[in-house]
Amino acid sequence: MDDLKLDEIEWLIRAAEARDDELREAINGIGAVRVARLLTEEIVFRAAPANVHRPFDVALEITGGSPPEPISYVFQVHPDGRTEVSEGTSATAVHVIGYDCADLVRDVFGCARTPKPARRTIRSRFAESHDPSADRPLLESVLYSQRATAAVLSGIDAPAPDLGELSTRYLSDKWGGLHWFTPHYERHFGAIRHERLRILEIGIGGYEGRSTGGGSLLMWRRYFPRALIFGIDVFDKSGLDQPRIKTLRGDQNDAEWLAEINREYGPFDIIIDDGSHVNQHVLNSFSALFRHLRTGGTYVIEDMWTSYCPGYGGDDSDTAGPSTSIGLLKSLVDLLHHEEHRNAAGAAEDGTASMLHGIHLYRNLAFIDKGFNIDGGIPPFIPRQGLT
Repeated sequence: MDDLKLDEIEWLIRAAEARDDELREAINGIGAVRVARLLTEEIVFRAAPANVHRPFDVALEITGGSPPEPISYVFQVHPDGRTEVSEGTSATAVHVIGYDCADLVRDVFGCARTPKPARRTIRSRFAESHDPSADRPLLESVLYSQRATAAVLSGIDAPAPDLGELSTRYLSDKWGGLHWFTPHYERHFGAIRHERLRILEIGIGGYEGRSTGGGSLLMWRRYFPRALIFGIDVFDKSGLDQPRIKTLRGDQNDAEWLAEINREYGPFDIIIDDGSHVNQHVLNSFSALFRHLRTGGTYVIEDMWTSYCPGYGGDDSDTAGPSTSIGLLKSLVDLLHHEEHRNAAGAAEDGTASMLHGIHLYRNLAFIDKGFNIDGGIPPFIPRQGLT
């Protein structure tokens, strides 16, 4: 069976907040079996580790599709914390979770911030599946089986942990040791985490391996449950592709290629430059991509310490020069105030000044907000000379 395309996933996410008839149209248009597979993969990705003493099976029956027969899956919850899923049924399943396909789409991809357990049924089958020769009494095993079922349901109900924990889980370097960026990301993006978003991150990491790196992409996928995540890198990272994550191979210093990426996959709501950190690359990427950011979106630049490293095209003096990422931020401060002085208009011919809504600067991290920056400026009747 072929994987869902990005536009199909986005259609389903959008329909999760639509009327029932629109959601049914999306499910039938994509195919209930394909939708069910996407949902189970998403549940496994989100599921919390379970502290169980042996493997447990938890079944899922999805109805309401076409054909009308239930679509059955089995989640295998393991003592080492893994949860795996396969098609079919299991005679040893401790619980059977029942869902209408549309209700499961709403619970997995809807924007509700609280679970809606009334949308599902749960049937216990432990008495049927229990092995009398097991090493634990029936009641104790029942209690452990609840942990397994809770782990599966956490993939539907539980909100994502904070970004610091997710950074540690997926081996991203955005928190702990190298950087302490995640609290700032939480502050800026926490309010929009349940919105439908397109996020582009420059730099995937892991260097030359097709399936190495990608920790931040996984972190964003878990933190933003309704977002499509795109990552670009100079190396082939296609081994990291999975539902809601798409990798693209190219050079962040190639403005023409970046424009093609925007035409095919943009506009983006969030763009994060965690790429080469070469200063000229940072400046060129910003020049090429900021214009393609959605109005109201945010452009993030990481690792601005390279502004002081000659090996990255930086300046090792106390003050970073104009050709560095910090120099870029200094110039943006002037452009932010373009209506207050005469010379900024010429420096903003690409329209950056009129679309520069705000700048938030932290150590080695900058958030640049895009939005309308035209309000007439300080009125001309306000004196331009202070009292002497």
